[in-house]
Amino acid sequence: MCDPGTSLPVVMGCGTSVATENHGRRVETDFPLTEEAVKTPTPALTMKAAVLIQRWYRRYMARLEMRRRYTWNIFQSIEYAGEQDQLQLSSFFSFMLDNFTQLNGNGPDLISQLLDQVTDPWLDRETCYNLIPVPDSYIGPRLSFPLSVSDTNALLSAFKEQQTLHARYVMQLLYETKKLLKQMPNVIHLSTSYTKEITICGDLHGRLDDLLLIFYKNGLPSAETPYVFNGDFVDRGKKSIEVVILLFAYLLLYPDYMHLNRGNHEDHIMNLRYGFTKEVMQKYKTHGREILQLFQDIFSLLPIATVIDGKILIVHGGISDQTDLDYLSSIKRHKVKSSLRFPRRSLEQLDIGQSCRKAKRVRSTDGSRPGSSRSHSKSQRTPSLRKRRRGLSRQDSAASTSSSSSSSSSSSSSLCSPRTPSSLSPRPYPSSPSMPYNVLQVPFLDSLSSVPPPSPPKHEQEWKQIVDILWSDPKTQDGCSPNTFRGGGCYFGPDVTQKLLLQHGLQLLIRSHECKQEGYEICHGGQVITIFSASNYYEEGSNRGAYIKLGRELVPRFYQYQVSRTTRKLTLTQRVRAAEGAALRALKEKLFAHRSELMEGFQQCDQNNTGSVSVGEWAQVLDSVLRLDLPWRTLRPHLTRLAPDGSVAYLSCFEDMGPGIPLPQVTPNLAETLFRYRTDIEIIFNIIDKDHSGLISTEEFRHTWRLFSSHLGVDIDDSAIDDLARSIDFNKDGSIDFTEFLEAFRVVHKLDNKDQQLNEKTDGEKYS
Repeated sequence: MCDPGTSLPVVMGCGTSVATENHGRRVETDFPLTEEAVKTPTPALTMKAAVLIQRWYRRYMARLEMRRRYTWNIFQSIEYAGEQDQLQLSSFFSFMLDNFTQLNGNGPDLISQLLDQVTDPWLDRETCYNLIPVPDSYIGPRLSFPLSVSDTNALLSAFKEQQTLHARYVMQLLYETKKLLKQMPNVIHLSTSYTKEITICGDLHGRLDDLLLIFYKNGLPSAETPYVFNGDFVDRGKKSIEVVILLFAYLLLYPDYMHLNRGNHEDHIMNLRYGFTKEVMQKYKTHGREILQLFQDIFSLLPIATVIDGKILIVHGGISDQTDLDYLSSIKRHKVKSSLRFPRRSLEQLDIGQSCRKAKRVRSTDGSRPGSSRSHSKSQRTPSLRKRRRGLSRQDSAASTSSSSSSSSSSSSSLCSPRTPSSLSPRPYPSSPSMPYNVLQVPFLDSLSSVPPPSPPKHEQEWKQIVDILWSDPKTQDGCSPNTFRGGGCYFGPDVTQKLLLQHGLQLLIRSHECKQEGYEICHGGQVITIFSASNYYEEGSNRGAYIKLGRELVPRFYQYQVSRTTRKLTLTQRVRAAEGAALRALKEKLFAHRSELMEGFQQCDQNNTGSVSVGEWAQVLDSVLRLDLPWRTLRPHLTRLAPDGSVAYLSCFEDMGPGIPLPQVTPNLAETLFRYRTDIEIIFNIIDKDHSGLISTEEFRHTWRLFSSHLGVDIDDSAIDDLARSIDFNKDGSIDFTEFLEAFRVVHKLDNKDQQLNEKTDGEKYS
């Protein structure tokens, strides 16, 4: 019997064939032949064997597909949860930046650095890059402007050889790109009458190998091979700077045949979390900050949409019921430096009640994606889980009910109110049920807030239009609702798509923004296509990449590929197993980071302190605390052990994980908070550490943590923060080694091979 992932046939059956014809040659045996041995099997027996083989194979492939799907759901749920965390952190900083001066009379320097970077006057000089010397020892490409084909070829060769372009040429290329983009409209209009085909690519996310493979298979950008790259060029991958430099170089070389749309990751605040900022600072230590400021300007100047032949609309994320392409064409897009930076709104316009200030860090009250087949009624929740939800205010509950029950929300972006530190508490409005509040959803925060009815100013309307274009996702149901699962933009249904296409005489919407297993997906009755060009996005072998080619007949043709040096040698089963293992490790880290909340839920279900709960209670606690919308019952064998009576021994959820470097001085409460928000804290530290030496002062550490604890709503004593600062100042020089700090709060998997052994054992039992 062979693995169905191989190209070899699967052979099953009983008995021994003693004489066969092998390419015309008779194979003889050494033992005597009997009449029964040479007897030909009956057709009925042959058919029965074929049916058994087919049934086994179908069961095998069904189980494999189930594993592949829940692996995919784990990766996607954790990705979107990270985006929510980033949006919530950015919202808190936006609130502080807008209102700190009103409340305390002075400005928050740290938050100002995070959100409103001050432009260096040196950068205002057009030829400042000429002041950067290029040493004779530099062996990389030396660009001359205007760029020629030899320059772009030199860049391709250099990046293939792992070379880095000198900062002087990077800055000059960025200046030239900025000048060109300033002349471009918000919406680019293309025509297929001047070319045979136009190629459309989706997210690349710093995957240089994918970009090079597209160029190899489809041809380099030219008048004969025009391209549209639909945003998200940077972040997550390790070669973002190389990817974006190549795209900008071809844009300068062929401005009429190379087109770039803005994505939600062309955003300097997103870049803080997802790696582009760190990559630039590591590769360009001396001029990194100047380069990042130029990227910030360029990203805000990228066009928002592309239209082909007046029939095909291409945007990065999607649309909403409020999207207006005519209005979108007239806004000043460069003013929206970050879609995460909500336009200024005074404290008097926001009703931030006491319950919101004390609210814990929770996911949206929706809890699942539109179109999800999983639902949980209130009656199914345990009393302890229902109690957990009572911290939400009456206004919050009403707002969430309104947003979830309405199939056509007039507000396109998902919004809520920031966590307000108690020391910065504004004057609360009276919360009378009879007050005629309208619900304005303020984006990217934890809970909805009631806002008085005045219509939003123009700059806020422009911001909403861009947020919806960059962040929205399609859903199967009609209507338009806040994208609570991702945290920004909206979910738009088939009716919203059809209305916009009819309104503007369009026939198709092409978007990206979501990773798809096959590299593309068609929905809304063929009117919406999602294209994603970064293969192996979550893990080696997790997905294919794809691009679209459109000719004059405007019929899309899909081309798939997968960049992989290792997965080609693996069978399908081995590829699924490798991706599944990586997904389960990430999920276990989530469990470890929320240990105290999970234990509280388990213990409230376990009134007799037996150390076990039913499978249903175990799944409900995980669903309520983590809010990842995953098939917990299916995942249970990979996450925990069963007790002899069939219940779940819930302590086994955490037995395979531990901290990187235990610090005895750190209280369990503080340690878990640091585990959970490790990435958020890293973002702030990277801002404070201006020279990227990896060291910050203990006083800066205290200031950062006090600010951040206000954002989290975590009540931690100042003495605990001081003890933590002293414990990680290992050489007692008054500075904290940030690398060692992060290592101390990294989840370590004690038994990395356990899942592999379990899978091999399970596969052997099921399929032998």
